[in-house]
Amino acid sequence: MVHCEHDRIARLLATYTQNMALAMTLIALCAVGTAGEFGSSPDGIPFVVADQPWAVDGLGNHRAIVSVSASAPVVRAHIPWRRRDSNFASKAIIVTPLGDPAHREPTQIVRSDANSADIDFAPDAGPGLYACYYLPFRFDMSEGGTNTRYLPTSEMPELPPLVHPSLPMASTRRMEARTAFDSFAPMELPATEAELTKLDGEDPSSYWVFTEDRTRPVRMFDRIPAMWADRGTSTGFYGKARPNEYYVFQLGVCARHVSLRNVKLEFSDLKSRNGQVLSAHSLTCFNLGGTNWDGSKLTKRVNVAKGEVMPLWIGVDIPEDVRHGTFLGKVRIVSEYAEPKDIVLQIDIAGKPLTDRGDSDLWRYARLRWLNSTLGANDVPIAPYKPIQVNGNRLKILGRSLAVGDNGLPEAIAAGNKPVLKNPIAFGPTDAARLSKTRLRLNGADTGRVTWRVRTDLHDWVKDVKGELEFDGHASFTVTCIAKREMDVPDIGLVVPYAADASTYFMGIGHRGGNTPEQHRWDWKGPYDSWWMGGVEAGMQVELRGGSYHGPLLNLYHPNPPAAWFNKGNGTVVETKVGNAASVRANTGPLHVKKGERLQFEFALLITPVKPIDTKWQFRTRFYHNAVDYSPLKAAIDAGANVVNVHHANDINPYINYPFREVAAMRRFVDMQHAANRKVKIYDTIRELSNYTAEIWPLLALDGEVFVKGGGGGFAWLQEHVGTGYIPSWYHPYAKTGTADASIVTTGFSRWINYYVEGLSWLAKNVQMDGLYLDDVSFDRRVLKRMRRVLADGGRSPMIDLHSNTGFSIGPANQYTEFFPYVDRLWFGESFDYNQMSPDRWLVETSGIPFGLMGEMLQGGGNRWLGMVYGMTTRFGWTNYEVANNPDPIWRYWDRFGIAEAEMIGYWNPKCPVRVDSPEVRATIYRRNGKALIAIANFGEKPAQCRLTIDWARLGLDPDKVQFTAPEIANYQKAHRFVVGEPVPIDAKKGWLIEVWP
Repeated sequence: MVHCEHDRIARLLATYTQNMALAMTLIALCAVGTAGEFGSSPDGIPFVVADQPWAVDGLGNHRAIVSVSASAPVVRAHIPWRRRDSNFASKAIIVTPLGDPAHREPTQIVRSDANSADIDFAPDAGPGLYACYYLPFRFDMSEGGTNTRYLPTSEMPELPPLVHPSLPMASTRRMEARTAFDSFAPMELPATEAELTKLDGEDPSSYWVFTEDRTRPVRMFDRIPAMWADRGTSTGFYGKARPNEYYVFQLGVCARHVSLRNVKLEFSDLKSRNGQVLSAHSLTCFNLGGTNWDGSKLTKRVNVAKGEVMPLWIGVDIPEDVRHGTFLGKVRIVSEYAEPKDIVLQIDIAGKPLTDRGDSDLWRYARLRWLNSTLGANDVPIAPYKPIQVNGNRLKILGRSLAVGDNGLPEAIAAGNKPVLKNPIAFGPTDAARLSKTRLRLNGADTGRVTWRVRTDLHDWVKDVKGELEFDGHASFTVTCIAKREMDVPDIGLVVPYAADASTYFMGIGHRGGNTPEQHRWDWKGPYDSWWMGGVEAGMQVELRGGSYHGPLLNLYHPNPPAAWFNKGNGTVVETKVGNAASVRANTGPLHVKKGERLQFEFALLITPVKPIDTKWQFRTRFYHNAVDYSPLKAAIDAGANVVNVHHANDINPYINYPFREVAAMRRFVDMQHAANRKVKIYDTIRELSNYTAEIWPLLALDGEVFVKGGGGGFAWLQEHVGTGYIPSWYHPYAKTGTADASIVTTGFSRWINYYVEGLSWLAKNVQMDGLYLDDVSFDRRVLKRMRRVLADGGRSPMIDLHSNTGFSIGPANQYTEFFPYVDRLWFGESFDYNQMSPDRWLVETSGIPFGLMGEMLQGGGNRWLGMVYGMTTRFGWTNYEVANNPDPIWRYWDRFGIAEAEMIGYWNPKCPVRVDSPEVRATIYRRNGKALIAIANFGEKPAQCRLTIDWARLGLDPDKVQFTAPEIANYQKAHRFVVGEPVPIDAKKGWLIEVWP
């Protein structure tokens, strides 16, 4: 930071320290809290919180309490409301006797403006107190009802025409907010034009600066609060802090007469009289930048339009070993086209050091430093992965390998002993005349990341290939083609030739998952940028990249297609199958290039399966999962549930993606489950953020970095306090309190990711939760890798399961393939119709099996017969506890049979000992200790008579000496004895569990 001249700051500090009146004023202003102290109107009418919240629907959250002293047919009341909404004139005012909200008095608005209103009403209840509700609304109490409808003036009970216009005045006693959370005071009570004019006389400069304590976050960005106008502009800030605290305060910059461009802050050191120094580098303004989500430096340009207010949030990093004392310094505000201003800073440091920097006290805003965190951002492998082994050009990772060719592209890829590629991956212009190249160099041997670069000089091009492989099997490539001359190029293409073992199934680029088609062509219509092709033992996803967003293509995040691959609409991707093998070619189509023009192409690969399937963990780990009700938990525990998912919208975790408000309740719940040897995972993700987020005001001040800009609307609280410039999202009403958890859509990538990762670490340490339940997220694998790393910190074994709605994420298995190395269980199925899915689609899109994972069924509880072919059940508690969908009976049977100890051999495995003669029927076998269990299901629309062909030798059983029976399982099947070799009848969409034992 730039420091001012020594003598200048010395004079400034001397002036400041001599002006004790100013210091005492600052102390008084900055030391008060927000609880119970809100503000008043110019004529002394207090703004307070009601003693008891009233029923909100039809009345709203704000009212004036007026007193009628004597009987009169009509009285007039003056309401000094100080409104910040722009369309107040169209909204009704509902007047009721206090305590009788059902009785509506005839009312007429005589005059209204943003500062106040005069109304006439008929006090039918006689003398006494009346409530004048001035933001009444109706809203849908059901989930998903996000829209608030403010009552129009046409819905006010009409007041008959007055004969005598001179009316007695009702006395306004106070202005009330329904709750402290709803209150406008003091920071949302705008100054009047008269107050602003008066302030102009006191400070005629082109812009104003107001210092503000952290307990009163700036909430209005288009006007200043009345308390600032009354207090006057600031020349200094005073604060009290503790050792080891991350101390936060605000500078409110108001562009009163000119627009401010490129606002910056220049901090001096903060010095104490005992010689201690807080370096200028220990002060950070979050508005101006920091460390981005990917670890890069972030620099932001801050402009303040004329008439607007920008709160600059500043943090001071105070070390633990600092001695008590008063620290003095200054901050200079500079911008284009306006004079600089110096603000004196005085921070008194005293008291015991804070143990956690202040993170446990949300009111301190110490967690804002999390925005610039790099926690978990390193290349250290995460279990079960290990460092990459390098042998020449061959790179070996968990269960897979990649050989780098002389051109820098993969020449061979394998999963286990199965080849993924039939031939090397080919890329580039058709010019094949190689002149020279640099030698392949692999950097980072025996680490979690290996990189390389190859530059090839061709006849018409210079081709520069940069590649890297990470320990989880994810490889990324950037190929830059530099034209040596101007020319027309017929095509630049990427060719990925898959081996036969990796060509069985296909999904992506607009194709639903299942068997690989003979041909599929796609021309970038729709938000698709990747595909996966493979079998259960070997496969690979390819993502065509470009730009900054590489996460799932959710319905909220549809970035433009990568320009190089799209090529102005000429690009195509074509999958073709010939015999048992298939290939995919991405073509740019024709393009014209100039000499020296650089064309950059990016793509990424992920070799599958990403890890070995752990069937023992799958069958032993059983979830209780319900959104709001934990009363049936005992029944789930009795059935064998040993993992409890704490959703949001409940007493333990009430606010979406902000699990920090009820930490004590969450910790009690986690401790109780841990005492019973059960694990707890919580719902916490990134996509939208609750209005109960403590840091919502500083995040809004980041001007679109964290919250997506939009037209506003939604729940009343958002409209009344945030105003405009946001997109409303998830909404959940709390009928008992009359309020709601109302969220705002967040951007896909921002520094909120850094905060989120730090928050997970904090929860793991302070709540001791065991993992996460993720619900359709908008970040990419790099973020999930950080998340997994911090959750595993300290030797923990975290669990992460991923849920997705097929309509929301447009084919979740391919959208989230790159997440799979860090996920333990899939829950894909919302909006899926399980009874309409073919077996190959079940396998590819929902089961997780080709990727080294397993999953569970979701929509309507799934189909328990079809699901057992893939080892899938539903979750206890998810489907309204319907008996038919309760997994209790099947869980109990699993334990009786000992399925966790069995070897699962699916129909997709060529070595499966059971085959069926019906094209609509599939069978999977679970084999253990000389006996077997056959899960057989009919995926067809009609009943089937299915004959089983069993390889008895492979099972190690004698067909003449075995029992072939279906055990009694509630809501699954009646007991039945079959005859070996005879057909098995199976109803449509149903099946059997058949035991085979000596």
